[in-house]
Amino acid sequence: MSFSHPWVLLFLIVPIALLVWIWRRDGGHVVLPFDHGVQTRGRAWGTLVNLAQSLPALILAVVVLILAGPQQLSAPKTRRVLTNIEFCVDVSGSMTASFGEGTRYDASMAAINKFLDYREGDAFGLTFFGNEVLHWVPLTTDVSAIKCAPPFMDPMSPGHPHWLGGTEIGKALRACREVLISREQGDRMIVLVSDGYSFDLGNGQDVEIAEKLKADGIVVYAIHIAASEVPGPVVNITGLTGGEVFEPESPQALETVFKHIDEMQETRLERTAAESMDNFYPYSLAGLILLGAAHFHSLD
Repeated sequence: MSFSHPWVLLFLIVPIALLVWIWRRDGGHVVLPFDHGVQTRGRAWGTLVNLAQSLPALILAVVVLILAGPQQLSAPKTRRVLTNIEFCVDVSGSMTASFGEGTRYDASMAAINKFLDYREGDAFGLTFFGNEVLHWVPLTTDVSAIKCAPPFMDPMSPGHPHWLGGTEIGKALRACREVLISREQGDRMIVLVSDGYSFDLGNGQDVEIAEKLKADGIVVYAIHIAASEVPGPVVNITGLTGGEVFEPESPQALETVFKHIDEMQETRLERTAAESMDNFYPYSLAGLILLGAAHFHSLD
């Protein structure tokens, strides 16, 4: 038991003193005339009288306890551990190649939009890359901007920036790492969607990048959306960070890949500490009972 204002409890000395005085005082006896009989000492009646006289002091004690702000601990709860997921999508010219009924880019963005529904409650960010990097949506739990993004960065559009024409995966992963480490809370994950080989992952740069990502607790899942073999550096990065690389052969398989990633990166729950909360109920109930008893006594 605890109180938010424990110093108020010092005023309990007043009702306690009253109770001591009521129960230990001498006098107060009433002599009644009875003829031709042996009379008892009247201890039972004296106890009842003392109890009735104690009601105001007990009510005062309850008032002091309520003013002190009684507290109790709530039951421990669990909450969802936020996962920060950064989509890193290749928008180079090769992503305009046919894939199913649309392009590789179309299928990728459609699968990402469905993946957002699997992971409700997580934070998502969207980064497009080519030769340069463009952070389109910052990490947020509001996914509406990501769902509206596909038409604006479609590589097929006439105004598509020329500086997004190539593929530099290393630069993109470094930029996504900077975004994720800015978040102090939650797990971190990158979903890389690309179809090409990146020259900036050679000469050991893939291992260097992977070690930095791993040190920051960032897991990389890669989706190689092309018929060619998955580049070795991408395999190294996903393996070293605890992720995996996938090669979907159709839009349906691509959706399955995202479901698989969702299952691999399970939602974690953590138990939160019990919180202190008001506990007026038992004291209010005791006060009402005492007030009722005092009212009943006043009617006698």
